[in-house]
Amino acid sequence: MIKLLHFAVALTALLSGPALAHDTPGGGEGAKVTLVYDHELPNVPGKSMKGVLVEYAPGGFSEGHTHPASAFIYATVLEGAIRSQVNDGPVTIYEAGDSFSELPGDRHGVSENASKTKPAKLLAVFVVDTAEKELTFPIKK
Repeated sequence: MIKLLHFAVALTALLSGPALAHDTPGGGEGAKVTLVYDHELPNVPGKSMKGVLVEYAPGGFSEGHTHPASAFIYATVLEGAIRSQVNDGPVTIYEAGDSFSELPGDRHGVSENASKTKPAKLLAVFVVDTAEKELTFPIKK
């Protein structure tokens, strides 16, 4: 529990300061996707934890996408509200403080700001193979 609290404090400090020097692909119209944390897990060889900040302008969205086959994702809405659909599940609106998960192989067909007037922000924490550099792949139609 203490380690989780320390991680949360460290991640909050990262998010309140400038992001790391590179954005990641995977945005859509009105979406900014930024890698804010990347650390190899010392007790799980070959795996890393990567934090991705997704910022949506009012009405912003991400194109339908998937993630690396090795990726487990835990996302938390930090601000506003996010409309999301994973696989063929229901379209759900998550508000600030709400969280959801994506399992390896999931398809994220809907990911967008639920508001046309207010911004929204979420933090997606990936546990993924360290060798993975691309974290988002468009769904081929």
